[in-house]
Amino acid sequence: MTKSFQELMREAREHVREVTPAEAEQLAADGATILDVRETPEWEEGHLERAVHLPRGFLDIRVESTVPDRQTPLVLYCAGGTRSLLAGELLRAMGYQNVSSMSGGFQQWKAEGRRWTRPVVLNADQKARYSRHLLIPEVGAEGQAKLLDSKVLFIGAGGLGSPGLLYLAAAGVGTLGIVDFDTVDLSNLQRQIVHTTDRVGVKKTESATEAIRALNPDVKVVAHEEMLSDENVERLITGYDVIVDGTDTFETRYTLNDAAVRAGITVIHASVFRFEGQLTVFQPGAGPCYRCLYPTPPPAELAPGCAVAGVLGVVPGTMGLLQATETLKVLLGIGEPLVGRLLIYDALDASFQELTLRRDPACPACSGLEADTDRNAEAAAADSNGRGSRELPQLQIVGSR
Repeated sequence: MTKSFQELMREAREHVREVTPAEAEQLAADGATILDVRETPEWEEGHLERAVHLPRGFLDIRVESTVPDRQTPLVLYCAGGTRSLLAGELLRAMGYQNVSSMSGGFQQWKAEGRRWTRPVVLNADQKARYSRHLLIPEVGAEGQAKLLDSKVLFIGAGGLGSPGLLYLAAAGVGTLGIVDFDTVDLSNLQRQIVHTTDRVGVKKTESATEAIRALNPDVKVVAHEEMLSDENVERLITGYDVIVDGTDTFETRYTLNDAAVRAGITVIHASVFRFEGQLTVFQPGAGPCYRCLYPTPPPAELAPGCAVAGVLGVVPGTMGLLQATETLKVLLGIGEPLVGRLLIYDALDASFQELTLRRDPACPACSGLEADTDRNAEAAAADSNGRGSRELPQLQIVGSR
């Protein structure tokens, strides 16, 4: 049985409650989810703050992943109130119980002088390059714009830094700084995938820059061809949002940690040893720092470098990729970064364990900072999977050498 447009609209009005812009604003304040069902060009011209963009043509495909609870109060709007009514009828047929349509749509909202916002608009190339990010509600155009404006510093372009540099460049992090003083050696290529055979003998900063520019020419690379030290650490880290730690000596890690704590910069830390890896996030004021984890360096025989102990080449790749993941979470403000938690990976049995870390109240680096998470009040390191406490293994980073 065919129906005219007027009949479809009449049925929609019978089933979907219409609310005024003032009522929609109050519903949003009370916790309702606001769905903008207009097309992308309309959204880019402006939209309600905190609205979720679900174009009507994709509404039935994406709404279940965006709003899985069918009891959630929903307020839909379009330009004038027609498309949102029809979209509301569709959601009602899908089982959503509390759906409203804003009468007058965005045009009426603006006419009444209510607050709205204009999103950052990416150019055509950026929309194509980052299209898969734009589809994710937790990222979208605004999140991508945030990444493009972010600055991440890598300490080392080695086994850990290599995958992180490539993936953060691919993700569109606007500025990548690289601190490394070494040259590419043939022995590096088993794990340091940002470098290639034809660049053996080239400075690692130059080699990594070439790879990044080939992958994403929009990314700005700042090369710091020097060794991190007490004398230059503050200059090197200034202006960066996040630091990815790929250092390979305890002395350098302490230097980086103390400076990052003073500057209030988050450090994404990882380390590897043969078939194992560790990962955590040091966020000043929100959890322990590196000195809380290792108050003093272990004896050299307990923490040999990869040149002595060896390492399975894919393990630093795995940990470096996880570092990149934690970096994106911190930059976008999504998920739960590994603050106050230590992730331990064993490649031989493909297992992950998680330990809860405590903050040392007497730590010489961070004891003066006020913690803001309950996790830091733990009395001791404990396995979050219920296996009990355990001594932390001393792992050595595969760094730039």
